[in-house]
Amino acid sequence: MTTSVHDDSPSGTADGPLARERAHLAAARRALRAMREDVEALDLTDVAANWVNAAVLERQIEDRVKALADLADTPLFFGRLDYLRAPGESGAEGGDGLRFHIGRRHVHDADGDPMVIDWRAPVSQPFYRASAKDPMDVALRRRFGYTGGDLTAYEDEHLSDPAEAATTSALLQREIERPRVGPMRDIVATIQPEQDEIVRAGLGGTVCVQGGPGTGKTAVGLHRVAYLLYAHRERLARTGTLVVGPNRSFLRYIEQVLPALGELTVRQSTVDELVARVEVRGTDDAPAATVKGDARMAEVLRRALYAHVTTPTEPVVVVRGSRRWRIPAYEVEEMVHELLDRSIRYGAAREALPQRIAHAVLVRMERSGEAPDDRVQDAVARNAAVKAAVKALWPPVDPARLVLRLLSDPEFLAEHAEGVLTGEERAAILWDRPARSVRSARWSAADAVLIDEAADLIERTPSLGHVVLDEAQDLSPMQYRAVGRRCSTGSATVLGDLAQGTTPWATGSWREALAHLGKDGAVVEELTAGFRVPTDVIAYASRLLPHIAPGLAPVASVRENPGFFEVRPVVAGTAEVVAACRELLGREGSVGLIAADARVPALAAALTEAGLGPLGPGEEATRETRLTLVPASLAKGLEYDYVVLDEPAAVAGAEPDERTGLRRLYVCLTRAVSGLIVTHAEPLPRQLAG
Repeated sequence: MTTSVHDDSPSGTADGPLARERAHLAAARRALRAMREDVEALDLTDVAANWVNAAVLERQIEDRVKALADLADTPLFFGRLDYLRAPGESGAEGGDGLRFHIGRRHVHDADGDPMVIDWRAPVSQPFYRASAKDPMDVALRRRFGYTGGDLTAYEDEHLSDPAEAATTSALLQREIERPRVGPMRDIVATIQPEQDEIVRAGLGGTVCVQGGPGTGKTAVGLHRVAYLLYAHRERLARTGTLVVGPNRSFLRYIEQVLPALGELTVRQSTVDELVARVEVRGTDDAPAATVKGDARMAEVLRRALYAHVTTPTEPVVVVRGSRRWRIPAYEVEEMVHELLDRSIRYGAAREALPQRIAHAVLVRMERSGEAPDDRVQDAVARNAAVKAAVKALWPPVDPARLVLRLLSDPEFLAEHAEGVLTGEERAAILWDRPARSVRSARWSAADAVLIDEAADLIERTPSLGHVVLDEAQDLSPMQYRAVGRRCSTGSATVLGDLAQGTTPWATGSWREALAHLGKDGAVVEELTAGFRVPTDVIAYASRLLPHIAPGLAPVASVRENPGFFEVRPVVAGTAEVVAACRELLGREGSVGLIAADARVPALAAALTEAGLGPLGPGEEATRETRLTLVPASLAKGLEYDYVVLDEPAAVAGAEPDERTGLRRLYVCLTRAVSGLIVTHAEPLPRQLAG
């Protein structure tokens, strides 16, 4: 049987286990403070060879100081492992009583001995994986309970005793169900074995995680970044890491997770920000956006780009001094076709062509008895005649101008989309009013992705070491390609839920999506245990699954607390919705009011008039201001302790088709951690009928 000891129990005496753990916590905090002071005291004078190196070192020191910050409300350690023998290689020598406290970062004392072990270290892995069936040489696993930053309880599992180890952890359940105010917090203390396997997967392979609401897929992805930075820091310091989210509200919500784990260098971006080569001021209707997002557009762009390459009809004549060197048209044509056959980037081939022509000139020089060197070849490549020939044969192309012409010129589009797009599809993407210039065009988000694709055809996009792509189910094939080329030589962690795809072009399968990403060999993992959404809430929302994702299994909630759930018919108006919000604010934790976008202004006015002025999505809640008004279109990825969902029919009806509408509703129904009130004056969607 697992036991919990609280500070008011008999064991909580001055010399009891709880007191000793508190003393270790206090000592570890002092040691962390000393580590930070040691870094702050470093003298960089005369260390760097120049001011550039000095600036780099100073920045590294600043980052290290920030990483060693002791966050008052964040436990320095959350668990302890008592090993039977020294962990490590088989046959390693060690004695009984070897003990490690597991926390968010490494802390050592003045002698360099560890006081807290980083959760990512190999020795910490049994904290998440050990079980009665496979204790991994662990005799005892201890979990700690905190109130604020104060250690108030502990709980032991004796893994050598199957009867004791089988009991559900009360502290684990308490941590999962703890009310949340403010941004997303880490799950480092509650990572489950199936989640840990994904977190610690190797850097070399791409992992795709299918996870329903509350399964922790976003947290798993962020902790995977933290783990990879720990295990492969030098490599990823060179190549870089990136987290891609669906919108800025979502990124603001998750932005504190990695700093809480001591990782400060991970860039965060949306797909729109990644491809922001032009200013986006326009929008597409669903048919146009769907065609523009189709992977076939990559072929249309490739054809349109390489149509600029022409066949030479005249020789290239290079004059040097009193000599004239003539390269016949057929020989230049062979050079052009050779470069086309190599399938290298348009820009790289254009840079190679003058060198090919210059080399042909040098061959003729050598045959005539001259002895030219590389400097002569470079000079010939820069010769006016060579430059003019290259400009005519392989002209420079601006990616935005290329896309502008495709979307503005029906004949140009028809020529290069022949056999790829239907006439109806071409008509859907052509602009009604052709723009006069790149600057004046009202580019849409889908247009920006096309420009990014064209830019990559011209010049290779730099690749990062690892990219985390969250809420990936909503991306179009062309958006997958945009993200994929940013990790073409690296790996990715893809996170999403097919049932929550709320765009008309949402992916139908992960295999299809991964192919567009360029990661066909990725491993697809599925998380089905729900740690966040209460049983009654997820059961209600799962009524929609047969209609939106028939092949997916419902999430099985592991929450012992069934949660608070109620469906309330109301009269038309906002008074009863405001009353429901006020009722939930009487409980501990954050409250979200989610509504169809069109209803948000009226609800905002009603809440303000009632003295409940709400926050917007992504704004950080405080203990004084805990109510957030969330448009349904921005609810994905967010979570609140309690949710009021206003008018489900309006949420579903705001989307262009029934499936997308029901998926949007599924997202909104699954944002609650502890309780949900559904208010409706209009009839509920028939798919929610019991």
